[in-house]
Amino acid sequence: MIIDFPDRQDEGLAFMQKFENVAWYEDGVVRILDRRIYPIRTEFVTCTRHEEVARAIREMITQSEGPYTAAAMGMALAAHEMEKKSDPAVILDHLQSAAWTLSHARPTTSAQMQGIVDGAVELLRKKLSAGVRGAELTECAFRYAYDYINNNYRRYSIIGRYMAEQIPDHGTVMTQCFGGTIVGTMLRECRRMGKDVKVICPETRPYCQGARLTASVASDMGFDTTVISDNMPAWAMASGKVDVFTSASDVITMDGHVVNKVGTLQIAIAAARYGIPYYVTGTPDPKHADISTVVIEERNPRQVREMLGTQITKDAVKGWYPAFDVTPPELVTGIVTDQGIFSPDEVRMYVFA
Repeated sequence: MIIDFPDRQDEGLAFMQKFENVAWYEDGVVRILDRRIYPIRTEFVTCTRHEEVARAIREMITQSEGPYTAAAMGMALAAHEMEKKSDPAVILDHLQSAAWTLSHARPTTSAQMQGIVDGAVELLRKKLSAGVRGAELTECAFRYAYDYINNNYRRYSIIGRYMAEQIPDHGTVMTQCFGGTIVGTMLRECRRMGKDVKVICPETRPYCQGARLTASVASDMGFDTTVISDNMPAWAMASGKVDVFTSASDVITMDGHVVNKVGTLQIAIAAARYGIPYYVTGTPDPKHADISTVVIEERNPRQVREMLGTQITKDAVKGWYPAFDVTPPELVTGIVTDQGIFSPDEVRMYVFA
């Protein structure tokens, strides 16, 4: 597949944020960096069917912004699966089925995921009506996926700039979980502004995304990076070691609630106690009018009883693993978007910005 890639928005970012190292379609395969084990090992999972991409999303092989990119690339793979078919009805039915499978791999983010894959379906529907078939249709699906990730990075760069402006020079920012590309673009913007900042990353068990992923990105980009355990954020704040707390978001509802990796709520409570601003980055979602529309995913409790695949509890000990928690609007200083920073009670204005 020969496609020109001008104006790539991943320049200057860390290894794991390069497009090809998130999720990438090429020659009938979607290759996904296994973020469950990076940087202990750098391994890629190879998917030859769109169902395998959905499984990779469900099994947390890719995380943060990765599942959205994987879903878009998965649609290119779904188109490839139909290259020998000519009946547009058969092809479209397959694409619609693949879109549902990919978007519903994880429940909490299915509404956002559906918007991405439905966009691919609509584009390919038009191409089918225009007589496009075979490898050319796959190329259109891949082009859609590439444009999606590149435009997302462009938008993340705007968010990163707004976020970087909230961090004082020589200040320290605490993150939660893996803010994905926004962490990278925030730090890239800090560098462009000439700001010397430090990063503190809670480990974010049970997958330890903070220790393995966020810290890797910040360190790769040359920033002073410290990892702490998940029971240390409040004391770090009480000790005067934190100037700003930030997280990404899996969902921002239109009534100003923030759904993010479990543990965000307790850090937000501590930040409010010690007068530290909490800025969440992301896009308010009109599909979630209020918090009652969000399903909090609960994952296999066995994972809480393990550390990187090794059981650390007695067999009779139980686990509980809600994957996300909900931070109420009153604990959020600002919601940082590509349209500017909104207070939680102004979040509906984002739609009209």
